[in-house]
Amino acid sequence: MPGKLFIVATPIGNPEDITFRAVKVLSESDFVICEDLKEARRLLAYLKLQKELITLNEHDEEENTPEIIEKIKNGANAALISDCGTPMFADPGHTLLENALSWGVKVVPIPGASSLTAALSVSGLHTEKFYYAGWLPVKKDARAAELRRLSAVKEVIILLETPYRLKSILHDAGNAFGKGAQAVLAYDLTLPGEKVLRGSLSGILAEVVKNNLKGEFVLMIDNRASRKPSKKR
Repeated sequence: MPGKLFIVATPIGNPEDITFRAVKVLSESDFVICEDLKEARRLLAYLKLQKELITLNEHDEEENTPEIIEKIKNGANAALISDCGTPMFADPGHTLLENALSWGVKVVPIPGASSLTAALSVSGLHTEKFYYAGWLPVKKDARAAELRRLSAVKEVIILLETPYRLKSILHDAGNAFGKGAQAVLAYDLTLPGEKVLRGSLSGILAEVVKNNLKGEFVLMIDNRASRKPSKKR
């Protein structure tokens, strides 16, 4: 009888955000599939667990997927984790998941931390609907073109990026949406340096430059066509 593949959400920063169920699944799984060995070992050490680790990232997903599928087909239970948060959002694992589903493997979600939902929950924006744009192209011209395209989407736009592109993303977004476009930057959520900056894209950029901020972030741009102005008090 084949084993199961568990998709396990892990903390986005503060290790105390791990769920009881995630700990149970990780402790009972036969092996753990991870994006990066260093990050996985850090989490497992915090949980006082020792597990066989198999990496699955952009460099080895095609190569390692058959071995993982074979183990699961032979009855092993596997837990897939990303470096942080809920796997499968701009993370490796889609080839593995497609193969597991094609073989009839039961795939079980273990919900938990997500930078996307955490950021939205404290944004103060109306989030009945939003547009998850994910990660932008690396090349400047392609990124600018994508931001111009997104400027026509009249919703709250959600962007993710690496820490060292924070300033350039705010600058380029200001060019595409207008420097006065209202936005929220959720920075280093759940960590000691956590900040939630609200205001115009130019104002947030100025704050980032002033404090030399460089960390994980979620950028939310309020591009709704009929955004209601804040009431003055």
